[in-house]
Amino acid sequence: MAKRTSENVPAWLRTSAGWSWRLIALTAAVALVFWATVQVQLVFVAVFLGLVFASVLNPVADLYAKVMPRPLATALAILSAVLVLGGLLTYVVASVAGQWEQLAGQFDTGIQQILQYLESGPFGLSVTVDQINEWIDQGRQWLTDNADSLVSQAAQSAGSVFEGFAVFALSIFCTVFFVASGGKMWGWFLDQIPQEHRNRWQAAAGAGWYSFSGYARGTVIIAFVDGVLAFILLTILGVPLAAPLAVLVFIGAFIPLIGAPLAMIIAAVVALAANGIVTALIVTIGIALIGQLEGHVLQPLIMGKQVALHPLVIGLVVTAGTVLAGILGAIIAVPLTAVAWTVFSTLRGDRPHPDLDDDEPPGLGGGPLPVAPVVHASSDGAQDGPADDGRPEEGADEKR
Repeated sequence: MAKRTSENVPAWLRTSAGWSWRLIALTAAVALVFWATVQVQLVFVAVFLGLVFASVLNPVADLYAKVMPRPLATALAILSAVLVLGGLLTYVVASVAGQWEQLAGQFDTGIQQILQYLESGPFGLSVTVDQINEWIDQGRQWLTDNADSLVSQAAQSAGSVFEGFAVFALSIFCTVFFVASGGKMWGWFLDQIPQEHRNRWQAAAGAGWYSFSGYARGTVIIAFVDGVLAFILLTILGVPLAAPLAVLVFIGAFIPLIGAPLAMIIAAVVALAANGIVTALIVTIGIALIGQLEGHVLQPLIMGKQVALHPLVIGLVVTAGTVLAGILGAIIAVPLTAVAWTVFSTLRGDRPHPDLDDDEPPGLGGGPLPVAPVVHASSDGAQDGPADDGRPEEGADEKR
């Protein structure tokens, strides 16, 4: 009877049913992962930042480790990063403090110019000073009516600031261990996996780390170049606060799609307030050209095949990440998607990153994987991790 029932079901329906329950199971698993991540969001963010910091500092620590022990090299690499960032922030704060009063007056003048242009320009808008004062009074009344709720929100924000410091401290703590002994940690993890599956784990994780570290380091380099070019442009045009605006462009480069345009708008408004409409247009065009240079020259040159995602995919995942988790989702969406696709492609048997090995797929050759998660050589020259990392057992090819 069961055989007759199976014969009466069309093949296409059986195939569709099989794929349907698999997709349902996959969707449930992904939803479960997202739910678990939300429950430990602070820990997830700290570990993510730790991996980003480790991917940037690991080459510096490797350079220092050539002449000193690895723990000392790690400490010196972190100290170097703190000195560079601290000096940058000090310069920005000093620049803002020295030009703030001048900028405030210029900004007020720029706002008046914008209103005059809107009122007498081609748009035909009617915006008067009385209307602006009325809007200001309405805003003050709203603040008075909602003072209690604003105080409670401020208290919540203070808690969020404390959480932010806690996340940053935990991320630095993770970074120290990722850089100093990441290879040993990865080797311990591989020891917990059955012997016959270690090659696939090593290959997939190595390719995933190749994408993640390439994206993180590439983003930092591109953001630095964008900031330097913006600083040069703003300095040549005589725009005040060129250094803080350049830092804003640097930060905006870490937010895909929307970060650079927002930085461009702010820089253009400051240029309009200080030097007029012509300078503002030049700043807008100049920063837009910097964005084109980033997208068409710097990203392919620096990141290359490490982040092989179509621009449409990037736009969709950034939008989805923003809807799900705000700015944080927009920042982490692209690297996580790139890593997920790379791991999937590697496990499927593709070669998403031929640069890992020119002769054969990563992790399937006769030697260890060229790029593995935070793996480095120990002080005695031996490779951290299990001795069989990346080495298939004899006859593996025949078994496959």
